[in-house]
Amino acid sequence: MQLAIYNPKERVIWFSMWFLASIATFGVTFFPMFYRLIDGRNRHFNREAELEQKIINWLKQKNKPIPQANYSLHEMNAKTWAASIILIIPSFFLLYNLSKDLREHELYQEKFLDLAFTEKMFMPQTISIKKYVIITIATLGIGGIYWLYKVVNLYNAHFKAQWQVEKELTRLMEAKS
Repeated sequence: MQLAIYNPKERVIWFSMWFLASIATFGVTFFPMFYRLIDGRNRHFNREAELEQKIINWLKQKNKPIPQANYSLHEMNAKTWAASIILIIPSFFLLYNLSKDLREHELYQEKFLDLAFTEKMFMPQTISIKKYVIITIATLGIGGIYWLYKVVNLYNAHFKAQWQVEKELTRLMEAKS
């Protein structure tokens, strides 16, 4: 069973390029940056659900116990959220939700893969949401830029790690067939 290893729609986002472009365009480029970040998140989570279904089908074929899937994706409207950052305050809610969603997604993914395969393949990342909220409040919002930088880098790292996990899953599923 071959799993898709690389999805060009899940490209990494170069924060420095987008940030410099935003400075040069007086913030206008933040809108497509947030759009790409949210859209990439949605695509990745949907793709992850398809991958999970493939693993469940493979486990059924092998008569192995099937882990309970209890994680529900709530898709974010990329256009609406990207447009809402013009009001500034929604951008902080967006950063919070992106941080929280990635953390919950990684924890769920780790539990699911641990139940399906005994081999350790995935190490969830951590982001201290509380720390970034305090920094953002203490700096009167300027810390939000650093928080955004961390969120973008965590999503990039997650996408790269996912490609490696899928390679390993393909190898394990073929070896156990």
